[in-house]
Amino acid sequence: MSADEKPGDDRLKAGLQQIPREAGLQEDRLKPGLQQGKRAYIKLAVFALLVAAVVVLYLVYGDALQLGRLVAWKRQLDAYRANHPVLVYGAAFLAYVVVTGLSLPVAAPMSLLYAAVLGFWPALVIVSFASTTGATISFLASRYLVRDAVEQKLGKYLAKFNAAWEREGAFYLFTLRLIPYAPFWVVNLVAGLTPIRTRTYWWVSQLGMLPGTCAYLYLGSQLDPEKLGRPQIPWQLLVAFCILGLLPLALKYVVKHVRRGKEPAGPIE
Repeated sequence: MSADEKPGDDRLKAGLQQIPREAGLQEDRLKPGLQQGKRAYIKLAVFALLVAAVVVLYLVYGDALQLGRLVAWKRQLDAYRANHPVLVYGAAFLAYVVVTGLSLPVAAPMSLLYAAVLGFWPALVIVSFASTTGATISFLASRYLVRDAVEQKLGKYLAKFNAAWEREGAFYLFTLRLIPYAPFWVVNLVAGLTPIRTRTYWWVSQLGMLPGTCAYLYLGSQLDPEKLGRPQIPWQLLVAFCILGLLPLALKYVVKHVRRGKEPAGPIE
């Protein structure tokens, strides 16, 4: 220390040097909160845009959604389907494969629409096989086309999935399909990085998604415009809502008892 410098000057310099460090630490602490806030605003903006789009569509096409017009439209479609069944069913199948293969968030309303327009059994065949086909296409794309990108984005799920697969085998994938712990698209992409055979993935997905598909389609079949036009609410519609609400609870109970005595694999989270 020189004669001109004082101890207080050293403390002042040290304090000034400490300010940027503390500011940097505070910024690092604030970053996660700022990122979460930004995501929340983005979600809110997307939701607002969807609501605005629905309002605009209703104002423009609201008259077309009147029950009488829906009944007339359905009867025209039934007549066209009777004359061109392959075209109608084929187009419906391909559209659903594209939606599920690209993981677009419209599969559930499409299922309801198919059942309301085509009936329960035709919709069950189309939706069941088309959803499995779309899932398998996504699975194969993850395995052979975009593997590096998927590993970088979803690698945190891979170790848990592989460990659960070694313990439970196909039963683990079956439970993920039966009770959707994880999003549909996450299961498709992560499974593509594992050694699961394509044939196994296909039939397990086909069986696992079947109960939920039946519940959705039964509800959709009760939304037939001609049924809704009756004076009284059909009791089948009430039953459909009950099934849709109680099915996940029942399936969780069944899976829990099947797993009794085993080490639970847990969901992908």
